[in-house]
Amino acid sequence: MTPPPVAETTGPPTTFEELGERMGVRRIFTLTEEISSEAGEILHAPVRQAACVAVVKNPWLNEGVGADLGPATERMAPVLAKLLADRLISALGGVGRIEAFGKAALVGTAGELEHAGALIHTPFFGNVLRELLGGTSVLCFADGRAEPGGDVRVPLWHKTHATSRKHYQTLDLHLADSPHADEICVVAAAADGPRPFHRIGDRSTDPAVSADILKGLLS
Repeated sequence: MTPPPVAETTGPPTTFEELGERMGVRRIFTLTEEISSEAGEILHAPVRQAACVAVVKNPWLNEGVGADLGPATERMAPVLAKLLADRLISALGGVGRIEAFGKAALVGTAGELEHAGALIHTPFFGNVLRELLGGTSVLCFADGRAEPGGDVRVPLWHKTHATSRKHYQTLDLHLADSPHADEICVVAAAADGPRPFHRIGDRSTDPAVSADILKGLLS
């Protein structure tokens, strides 16, 4: 039996998902976790974390270290931010539920580390993601190179008060079948609450501490 012909991609995209596909997004997946206890103690309210990953074709392969990364960054990064933000908001029940956020990018082995950075370290990604998630803080981040099936630990902090120490936390993410050598994984992560049983104080309660505290510790 002859398979039906594949429809040609014509005309402007009608959804951001379609636009992402045209840019080379191979897959998008979301991880959600609910932390209900810590050290054998039940939390008063569970803390939910979520991470969303877009696996996209690396647009700069074989262009060399002198290549201008700007045009593709400007074209792709805002769309990736939109795709990831929408899914995080859905996973955590709305913008108002999100308290902490972070980001990451992992480039495949055929690419440069700068290719990962280009998709998350400019305002074309960061400003868009921050606005869509209702934040004002600079996004904390992780980036690097990876083979398919690796792991990444994504840091998070408060989306409007980056020095809120109780919101310093991480989310561990497994990158199944990603990134292929010619791909980049772009990650956005968020949480709806602070670290369980936080009790190490904050900037507002810290004593004045300097390197003088080391004096006299050794005989």
